[in-house]
Amino acid sequence: MKKLSKLPLADLIFGIISFSAAFTILTLILSTIVVLYNESSLAIHRFGLLNFIFTVDWDPVREVFGAAASLYGTLITTILALTIAIPVSIGIAIFLTEISPHILRTPIGIAIEMLAAIPSIIYGMWGLFTLAPIMAEYVEPALQKIFGDIPVVNKLFEGTPMGVDLLTASIILSIMITPFIASLSRDSFNLTPDIVKESAYALGATKWEVIKDIVIPYSKLGVYGGIVLALGRALGETMAVAFVLGNKHQITPSLLDAAATITVTLANEFTEADSDIYLSSLFYLALILFLMSFTILAIAKFFLLKAEKHYRR
Repeated sequence: MKKLSKLPLADLIFGIISFSAAFTILTLILSTIVVLYNESSLAIHRFGLLNFIFTVDWDPVREVFGAAASLYGTLITTILALTIAIPVSIGIAIFLTEISPHILRTPIGIAIEMLAAIPSIIYGMWGLFTLAPIMAEYVEPALQKIFGDIPVVNKLFEGTPMGVDLLTASIILSIMITPFIASLSRDSFNLTPDIVKESAYALGATKWEVIKDIVIPYSKLGVYGGIVLALGRALGETMAVAFVLGNKHQITPSLLDAAATITVTLANEFTEADSDIYLSSLFYLALILFLMSFTILAIAKFFLLKAEKHYRR
């Protein structure tokens, strides 16, 4: 009786705490938007939205600022990193769940998960001192020889191989996001009922057919979730990319040229902002990155929920 008499009060307290936690998240998001907008208001009124987004110039001396080059670098590195990481991660997850001997599954799985625990600055230093020289001396010259005579494609590999460029930054970024996609994909694949796979094998299906027609379709929502999580990480990564990207404000078709992303620009130039409009433009970039990340992740979540409803039918 005493427990029952205390239950409504406990429920009330628990409800208040839960509501406060949820309301705190909304408050933090809204307050972040308000602060970024207030700090960037000078640049907003001076450059506007479309003019700022589509202007390539970033010249603190002339006080002319545009986000086009940083947006371009952010999108290219993110898309290229996902292009590299998604098939590799799904391949890792398939190997760990369907192909690997049981004795290797645990150590390989732990090794993959440890990649997510490495600080981004370590990735950046490794990229600058180890990967960049390899890219400049071996990989990028080889790519130029392979694709140099192919029209249009050769534009992607023009320039002098330096190792500090969009391609190297994308590879570093892909290594960083691979553990997120691989771990969630592996866990999703493990949720596939054994009886369903065994039934397919009993009907004469090969291992590839079981993976392709049963495991992946059954687990696709978990894979989508991992990709969305990796997308958010890729959009906001700073230090690892800052070491190997070059921070050059330009829009270039070549993956072997230096570029800039929004996060790298903010990290490198915040302490150098010596005028109000310069500082305000940096806050404007931060606001655009915040809204862009929020919008992309919201759209991805929308399609994920839509796919989930369709899949449950």
